[in-house]
Amino acid sequence: MPRRSRIHLAGAPLHIVQRGHNRDACFFAEEDYHAYRHWLGEALTASGCRLHAYVLMTNHVHLLLTPPAAESVARMIISLGRRYVQYINKTYRRTGTLWDSRYKSSLVQADRYLLLCQRYIELNPVRAAMADDPAHYRWSSYRANGLGQADPLLTPHPVYAALDRAEAPRLAAYRALFRAELDTDAIGDIRLALDQGQPLGDSRFLGRIERATGQRREARPRGRPRKAVTEGTGKSEQLALKI
Repeated sequence: MPRRSRIHLAGAPLHIVQRGHNRDACFFAEEDYHAYRHWLGEALTASGCRLHAYVLMTNHVHLLLTPPAAESVARMIISLGRRYVQYINKTYRRTGTLWDSRYKSSLVQADRYLLLCQRYIELNPVRAAMADDPAHYRWSSYRANGLGQADPLLTPHPVYAALDRAEAPRLAAYRALFRAELDTDAIGDIRLALDQGQPLGDSRFLGRIERATGQRREARPRGRPRKAVTEGTGKSEQLALKI
């Protein structure tokens, strides 16, 4: 069966996951994380992509970004991957591939799912039992988004900025989102959308994507359709196309 083409749209947030080859490590020492951040910054500047959240795990990375053009994403990932692999191969005197050949991606409906996606990304170290609090993990965007620590890689998304005009209450509002654990259904939805390369959003969002691309896109549910909960409201909407 042929692979589905990825969906990248100008101005639409995109959740990207890139894993080490065969799920092997892609970071081996502290210097490697610094090197990756350096080349990530170079690639963001060259491509014009705006990064909103990220986490660098031992054998994979998550990026949440908005590209200025559809083709900007592939340029950024190729440039970043090439530079970082060259660094790793030279540093550790190795050859061969480092990353899986195909990164995973999912468009994100900003108004309903962007903050949920940011939480999912920044809570990765907690779910992996690498930290008991996202603030205790150095290689993510949480310290910037939740504590106000400067991070030149990041450009806040308008949905995040709308939490409050002033910085202190905005940071507090963002931290408050982390007091409750992520719903297991929400985690499943994010993972399903990534696995299938499908958008993460409601039926109206899917309709807009289909009209923009001319392709019918929907995640295939693994079980019975569930209710999606709008971030911060508790209001549920039954979705015909569950992702």
